[in-house]
Amino acid sequence: MSGLSVGETAPDVTQTLVAPDGDVSERSLSELAADKPVLLCFYTADFSPDCIDEWCALRDFDWFASGDAVRVVGASKSGVEMHRRFIDRYSLLFPLYADTDLELAAAFDVVYRTFGVSKRSRRSCFLLDENLTVRYRWLGDHWLDPTRDVPPLTAVHEGVTEALDLDEPETFGF
Repeated sequence: MSGLSVGETAPDVTQTLVAPDGDVSERSLSELAADKPVLLCFYTADFSPDCIDEWCALRDFDWFASGDAVRVVGASKSGVEMHRRFIDRYSLLFPLYADTDLELAAAFDVVYRTFGVSKRSRRSCFLLDENLTVRYRWLGDHWLDPTRDVPPLTAVHEGVTEALDLDEPETFGF
């Protein structure tokens, strides 16, 4: 199986980042992880049905959207303007890396050729601490095409909570 393993250090890659407000900047992973852990989520492309489901689910899973324990950041080969439209269309609250050359995906060893033809990112999530150490990972492993998997957000939430040793307040179902 590909992908950086838990305990490995991720390379400090700098890529173009599109913020939820549409601002664009060149940002390194170390800059993003300096003040809180980063959950870096690779996905295929903006506006593909599976990706719409994934990012709307992240938006709607309140812990990821409004929690302050982790910064959720996406990465796909879609460009800046496509990211702006995607963020705007679905009211996303997360910045997205425009990994058009798949340099970031390659650094995490998640570049995949769909049906042996088109290069894209294997759908995956990596939790990085302030030292860019991988503390948790989830990799798509769909039997036909691993870019089609959608991260199980409850399992990802539990993995992140456990990796960071976070105390979750009891909500009694509310």
